Amino acid sequence: MEIKLTAQLREKNEKLSSDFMPAVLYGKGLDNKNLKVKKVDFEKSFRTAGESNLIDLDFGSGPVKVLVKDVQHDVMKNFLTHADFYQVNMKEKITTEIPLHFIGEAKAIKELGGTLIKDMDSLEVECLPSDLVDHIDVDISVLNTYDDAIRVSDLKLPKGIALVHHTNEMIAAVKEPKVEEEPVAAEAAAAPAAGAPAAAGTAAPEAKKPEAKK
Repeated sequence: MEIKLTAQLREKNEKLSSDFMPAVLYGKGLDNKNLKVKKVDFEKSFRTAGESNLIDLDFGSGPVKVLVKDVQHDVMKNFLTHADFYQVNMKEKITTEIPLHFIGEAKAIKELGGTLIKDMDSLEVECLPSDLVDHIDVDISVLNTYDDAIRVSDLKLPKGIALVHHTNEMIAAVKEPKVEEEPVAAEAAAAPAAGAPAAAGTAAPEAKKPEAKK
């Protein structure tokens, strides 16, 4: 899948129109380049590529392979404000995050009513740029009971992709539904009402005798 994006070189302190957003291109052994790119074009490419797919970025001297490394946005106005592109060397391995895609149906959810708990949503991996994939599948159909769990060591990684950190961290499990306890009767209801006879085997309090007048 080829994802293409056109950019332009940006002058230092150049004021951009509302149609453009600033960006920077960097890479190992390369000088940083200040760029500008049309917001609508970048958003379209980024929706497809995310941060784990290569983009053919052309800023006038022919396309180069890049990854989107960082995106900044205005939270209040809800639009993108800046992007960082990392130019890759197709012959050198890179480190990046690849999203996890949960597939399948868990018996512990369907039949036991549990809730899927995800402890991870991506993996940090190392690979050649040409071996990058959109996502890594996690099949939750192996979760049959509340004691089952899927760990990093259980995953089958695509060819050419290796974990950066070899751990046995949990990725997903199923949590047992919370059982609501029956409401406890109010203490007042359990206690004898005022004026009611005492329960069998319980002596009634002795009445206080009036003092004799002198």
